[in-house]
Amino acid sequence: MLFRTIAADDLGALLALANEAGVGVTTLQPDSERLAARIAASAQSVEGNPELGHASYVFVMEDEVSGSIVGSSAIEAAVGMHDTWYNYRVGLSVHSSRELGIYKQLPTLFLTSDLTGASELCSLFLLPDWRRDGNGALLSKARFLFMAEFPQRFSDRVIAEMRGVSDDAGRSPFWESLGRHFFKMDFARADFLSYVGSKSFIAELMPKYPIYTSLLSEEAQAAIAEVHPATRPARRLLEDEGFRYQGYIDIFDAGPSLECSLADIRAVRKSACFDALPVTSEAKGGSAWLVSNRRLGDFRATIAVTRPLENTLPLTPAVLAQLNIGDGDSVRAVPLATGSSHKE
Repeated sequence: MLFRTIAADDLGALLALANEAGVGVTTLQPDSERLAARIAASAQSVEGNPELGHASYVFVMEDEVSGSIVGSSAIEAAVGMHDTWYNYRVGLSVHSSRELGIYKQLPTLFLTSDLTGASELCSLFLLPDWRRDGNGALLSKARFLFMAEFPQRFSDRVIAEMRGVSDDAGRSPFWESLGRHFFKMDFARADFLSYVGSKSFIAELMPKYPIYTSLLSEEAQAAIAEVHPATRPARRLLEDEGFRYQGYIDIFDAGPSLECSLADIRAVRKSACFDALPVTSEAKGGSAWLVSNRRLGDFRATIAVTRPLENTLPLTPAVLAQLNIGDGDSVRAVPLATGSSHKE
């Protein structure tokens, strides 16, 4: 499987992925015009050196046997720089009365834009039939090798807004209990308007005062900071890399925002550069490594079974071809599994 930067002729495949993703994957909506604009923005980002607020990078996973695009992922270099970025911060309000002997801590939602300026991991979607053989890890984690190679293109703070709880019909219990009272539209419509940049309605209609979660339905309260069942593997992958929930949730479906500093992401911190060493077969005693070329405009990554030899990394002809590199070219690599280690 090959992870690579998206190309203009991938539009049809990306649209097909968006149609499969369903409601709740906010940044992967089945809108061909918007998706084409995202592909163009990605191309412009790798071809130039845009300001963080204008830069975005979109990637796809390709099955080279069939030529099919089976997954997507992306990075927004800095969110909220041109349109306010809203979240709820989950906090506590304390109510007490010494005379009555009452002391209560009440979970409360505060509307904030605290995550403005952070780099965002987004648009992660892998077709169900391909959720095996480490494909999900490649699709998610290969982005970190790109960020490790070009850290100046990203913010120090990295976030990932996880898809919240919703049913097969796209109904969000959190939205039904809270958002619908103020917006008078269904969850899918609000999610789409947020995606296309029409976010002023959030500030205009959302209550400015803290919201006590005890006033929400039990189903809505249970959904706070929980993820959609299909998103649980993606959450585990990010948590393995060092991401943690820090109390921020999506204002529409209450999905958690996970955070990590760029320098502390495991694949960024532990990745190293090697010279490619052509070999005829996979290394005996080797393990799965995430390996990428070091190119901005034609970034590629894949999984290779290998083991470093000092400053070189043995790679088979098939892997070299996937990465479009040759003998002695430099690669960046990191063990795929979080429990693996490499001593320089």
